[in-house]
Amino acid sequence: MVNKETSKSSFLPDFCEVRMVFVIILVAELLAIVLSLAQPSHIDDRLLALATYSMFIQCISITCAAVLCLSRKRLNALPDHWTATLSFLAILLITFIFIEIVWWQFSGWAVADNSRGAHGQFVLRSLGIAAITGALALRYFYVQQQWRRNVELESNSRLDALQARIRPHFLFNCLNTIAGLTRRDAVKAEQAVEDLADLFRASLQDSHRLTALADELELCRRYINMESLRLGDRLDIDWDIDALPANAGIPGLTLQPLLENAIYHGIEPRTHGGTVRIHGNCDGEQLRIEISNPLATSTRPGHSRGNHLAQDNIRQRLEAIFGRLARMDIRDDGDSYTVSLTLPYVPHESTDR
Repeated sequence: MVNKETSKSSFLPDFCEVRMVFVIILVAELLAIVLSLAQPSHIDDRLLALATYSMFIQCISITCAAVLCLSRKRLNALPDHWTATLSFLAILLITFIFIEIVWWQFSGWAVADNSRGAHGQFVLRSLGIAAITGALALRYFYVQQQWRRNVELESNSRLDALQARIRPHFLFNCLNTIAGLTRRDAVKAEQAVEDLADLFRASLQDSHRLTALADELELCRRYINMESLRLGDRLDIDWDIDALPANAGIPGLTLQPLLENAIYHGIEPRTHGGTVRIHGNCDGEQLRIEISNPLATSTRPGHSRGNHLAQDNIRQRLEAIFGRLARMDIRDDGDSYTVSLTLPYVPHESTDR
């Protein structure tokens, strides 16, 4: 699921997620293996030592994950240094409680010898391991949060650049088309002005949040209407999106830049134009949207081959918003160029614009 909690970046991950629980169990088991291998060489039954360490460490790890899962919202509402401090103290407290339970219940059984001061050594050794492991884990979570924040900031700055970058040739062509229509067909000229105004309005809106798929598709249709006035019969659009839910959430200005690239690089250079295909489906958990265009055999003079700014921007925004749940794939088979988007199905609150 996509994180919808607050605008504040979460310092701690969601320990309630199955994937995170699996990672914790795996890391705990690796720690148990390392500690069992670090036992003195005169200890023969390493399997018993491994089983003992595994039971002890797994119980502590899973309990810590459960406590941090239940208190995550409150901890994340605090400043980062308080979140880290309280989480670290919680790990030490839980470890100490398990230490005392294990010692008094199983003292003398594969835990520590019965020599004088064994209890203190066992407590200090266990707390030391918990302190080092907990500090490293919290440091890793903090660094990961800072990395996500930097990626999001870079993605937002790229989106701002994309919003401010309406291709001059598109703007000039639209104005020329509108000027020509005012003399031939005033109704179409008026509609073209409205479509152009909507495109600019969308480019100026805050597109860092999710928008309804229906609104994004409507924006694409208005863009195609503008291009159809200029390209005429050279531009053909094949829509196959009936299986897509209209209320699905999608980052704003995701599909329109891909359509713009498809028309600019796949249709304009071709003498007879071609067909841009838009296919989409939903299996209840994921959306899959494909935009494909024919490849031009040659590039006209003055026609840029592009720098993939829009594609890189969309890929980074999908990663910043959905993480590993979303991806963008590009396929070039020699005759056609296809961009495929895969993202989780997140119902949008409203389809109103």
